[in-house]
Order: sequence, then structure tokens, then C-alpha cells
Amino acid sequence: MKYEIPCLSVRFTTRKQGDLKQILSIFLYLYIYIPFSGSLLSQNIALHIEAEKELTQGLKDSLDIRSRFENEATLRLEADSLLQRFQRLGFLDVKLLSLRKRNDSVYGAKYRLGNRWDVLKLFYSETDFDPNELEEISNEVTSSYFVIPIYRSEEILNYLTLLKTEQGKPFAKLSLVNLTKDTNKQLNADLILTTGRVRTIDQLVIKGYEKFPRSYLRHYAGIKRGAVFNQRKVIEQNDLLDNLGFVQTVKAPEALFREDSTSVYFYLQKRNNNLFDGILGFATNEDTQKLEFNGYLNLELNNNLNYGEQLLINYKSDGRDQENFRVRASLPYLFQTPFGLSGELKIFKRDSTFSTTDQQVRVSYQLHPSAQIYAGYKAYESSNLLDSIVAGSTVMDFNSKYLLAGGSYVRQQRRNFFPIQTFVGLDAEIGNRSTNSGSEAQFRIHSTLNHIFNLNNRNSIYVNNSTSLLSSETYLTNELFRFGGINSIRGFSENSIDASLFSVLNTEYRYLLNNSIYLHSIIDLAYFENQTLNLKEELFSFGFGLGFGTEAGVFKLNFANGISGSENFKFSNSKIHISLSSRF
Repeated sequence: MKYEIPCLSVRFTTRKQGDLKQILSIFLYLYIYIPFSGSLLSQNIALHIEAEKELTQGLKDSLDIRSRFENEATLRLEADSLLQRFQRLGFLDVKLLSLRKRNDSVYGAKYRLGNRWDVLKLFYSETDFDPNELEEISNEVTSSYFVIPIYRSEEILNYLTLLKTEQGKPFAKLSLVNLTKDTNKQLNADLILTTGRVRTIDQLVIKGYEKFPRSYLRHYAGIKRGAVFNQRKVIEQNDLLDNLGFVQTVKAPEALFREDSTSVYFYLQKRNNNLFDGILGFATNEDTQKLEFNGYLNLELNNNLNYGEQLLINYKSDGRDQENFRVRASLPYLFQTPFGLSGELKIFKRDSTFSTTDQQVRVSYQLHPSAQIYAGYKAYESSNLLDSIVAGSTVMDFNSKYLLAGGSYVRQQRRNFFPIQTFVGLDAEIGNRSTNSGSEAQFRIHSTLNHIFNLNNRNSIYVNNSTSLLSSETYLTNELFRFGGINSIRGFSENSIDASLFSVLNTEYRYLLNNSIYLHSIIDLAYFENQTLNLKEELFSFGFGLGFGTEAGVFKLNFANGISGSENFKFSNSKIHISLSSRF
């Protein structure tokens, strides 16, 4: 909308008070007049719809009629577009009879609707569509025709076109011919499908990160040569690559169709995905005068050789009571196959009581981009570090050997702080434990299940359950599970609780303040049994936490108070858990 403001030319000859008052009056006039005149010129105009039959409120809602307009041009466009909307609802003979101005702010549009047709009967060929496909969109399907509501015809025809493109026919087109009307408010037509030949993926081309391990295309993302080309599926598979961490997609994949081949182009960029996390300190022991290390260190090296390999080194120590060291290496997709290999070593030492070493090797198989199974071998070796044997002690030297098997399922999501929406993991170990007094059969099982319920973009609920069970005739302290701390039940010291059976439920209500800061509650519940002490107990933990992204990485702080079922609340039992994850 345009309007003109008269130009005012003011010439100053003398600085008299009257001249100054006149100038101020002019500017005050412009200040008041211009916005007021603009509001008058931008006044909305209304459109009233009429027809030879009454328009019900439900019909008006379906038409989604716009009633107010800024100018006459947009009003006329709305009146014309209503013709198509009437036709989609079954008024095939609709006409705009007149569009007239009633007064300065109201226009009237008069339509002749004619008869309304309710259903569309489409005759098809079984070579084009399978009746089972059509039963998804129609309640009346035969070997030669199917019936659909006319108001859904556009939606259904688009769906059927998409269905054919997903079956490798990207140039599929549908058309309706031989349209006829009958007396039962039914429209008849022949449904004609025009397609080219079925397209399959003949070549995969990677642009930007040429050294990307191609085995991830086939086994992780599920993109295979010879597969039927499905544009929507290729885009979804391309999005899966973003979840790898060491690569990001630059833009959506593209397809090049030649006369005899189809090439799919992926635009990828390598990104650093190494992780450093933790705090490390040292001090001199006042009793032994020896240097002691304490703190936490977690180092992950990912895809530095462009193979998708991972090296994990983890160290935890409180300086005196316990030390925990872990190293793990994994090689995925050996020789371009869905098989992978991993090995792991753990060493745990509790003051001067005992030390335990466990080693394992696994062979994994990728069933699906989100699921894998594995099998392997695991061995434990533990030593009693006490200088003298204590009568009745449940700490003894032992060796255990197990066969293990398990599987996992992971579903990713596009969220910076919480990239994993669902994780399910289950593994079992069966074997024997040997001591100086003999050997006995044992069974171990571990399960982890967590899920994020996204309420909206800012609010979510996180639920996690971890359960472990050791089944044996007799139990030793140095073979029990150890839990407690930031990665299990918060509000308790790290690995301070021994158990032959434990189950921990972690819950968090999370609120995202912005893209770099979030707050969350902490409510943790746990139950555990210790067969060496004949102990059964419940644990509770309450608190809050926050996390925020910095230039150095993601900083997390949790404040939680842990109590057992037999204790009363004590503020002094509160624990602060701090971690910093930095990628480089």
C-alpha cells in the first residue's frame, strides 16, 4: 500500500519565536497525520459468500474461508481459489456467478454449487496396483475397482504416487480418464498409471570425505548397490550417518538418472569426534609418603584411521580406597562384512584388600542399522592382597571363565545434548569359577534400558533402568558387582556398593533453557542384595543438575542426596558429581 506525503519546503530567514512555533507545528502535524492516514488506508475489507443453498458451518470450516483482506486484489484471488476448494469437496459443477462491491468495506461473492458428489469409484489394473496396497486407503476394494471419498481424492492419489516412487519408479504419474457421473452421487473414472522402468541404485558416490569407510553405508545405514531406489528412504539413511559422530552430512543426497544407470551422491564432511572427559590430581600419602593419583579420566579416540575404529581408555581413582582402569578397542565391519571385533581389559583394585582383572573379546554382527548381536569369551582373575588369611573372610583368590552372548538396539534423535532416544542392551555370561576349594557353575546377566519421552522441544522425561544378577551357590566379595556414583545411583560414592543383585531406576525431568543450557531433576531408586552379608536394602536419591555447552565441551554438575531405606535424611550425605566432556 502506498501513499504520498506532500513535500514541505521551509526557509529560515530570521530566528524569530513565531517562526519556530510554526516549524514545530508542521512537524507535530506530520507526526500525527502520517500514522493516522496509514491506518485508514490499510483498513481491511470483508468477503461474504453466498450460494443457492445454505452453507453449513461444517462446510465453511472445510473450505477454510478467509474473511478479511488487505486489498481488493487478494480478495479476488481468494474468491477464485474457492472454486478449486469447492470441487475438492465434491461440487464439481461449481461456478462463480458474481463478485460485487456492496459498500466501502464489504464484497459479496455468489456461487452456484450444483449437485455434490460424495465418492469416487476408480477402475484400475492389477498389474499396476496390488489389492492389498489399496486396502490401506479404501474400505471397498475389488479386483477391478476401489472406492474413496471425493474430499480425500487428492491426498490418496498423492499417496499412491509416492508408493510407486518408493518401489523404484521415481517418474510415476497417475491420471484419471473417462470420467462419468451416475445418479448415486458417485463419480466413476479409470485410474491410469504411467511409469518408466524400475530404478535400482547402481553407483554410490561420496563427495567431500572420500576416505569415509564405505562399509558404514552398507551395514550401518543400509544403503546397498542393487537396491530399489527410494528417494525418501535414501534421505532417511543419509540422516543416520549424522549420528555416527565422526561425519556430518553437508546437504541432502542427490540422484543422477542416466538411461541405463542410477547414481546416488552423498555429500559428507569429516568431523573430529575424539573425547576427553575428567579431572586428574595427585598428592602424597601421609602414612606411606608415596605419590598417589586421584580423579577421573576418560579418553575416546574415534575414526582417526578412517576405519571407524574406536579406542577407549578410562581411569578412576579416589587416591586410597579404590582404583579402576579400563581399556577397550573395537574394529567394526571387518573386511567389508557386517562382522566386527572388540577387546577389553579392566583392572579394579580396592585399597589393600583385593584386585580383580577381567578380559573379554567379542565378535559382533550388525543385524540392522539400529541393532546388533554379539558373542564372545570373558575371563576373571582376582587376588587377595591381605597379608594374612582372615578366618571367615569372603575375599579369596579365584579364576572364572565365561561364554557370553547378547545384543543391543539404539535409536538416535537429532538433539545436541541427548542424541540417543532409546537404548536396549542385554547380555548373559555362563561359566565356572575356580578357587582352591573347588569349582562351581555360575551365571551372570546384565540389562540396560533407557528412553527419552519428548514432551515438546524444551521438555522431556528421561527414564533408565540397569539390572545385574550373579547366580551362584556361594559368593565372594571380590566377584560381586559394584555400583554407585554419577553413572548409576547418584548421591553415593563411586563403586561404593557391592551387590550380587541390583536394579537401579534413574529418572530425570529435563528442561532446555536454550540450545546450550538445560536443567534437570534427579530421582533415583535402587534395590540390591549382597549374599555375602545376607543383606537386602533399598536406596533413594534426590537432587537436581544442570548441563551447558562451553567452548571446551559439555559441563555437567549434579547435586544429589542418597539415603538407604533404614536411614533418615541427612544433608551431609549429599554428593556433588562434576564432569566435563570435550571433543577434539
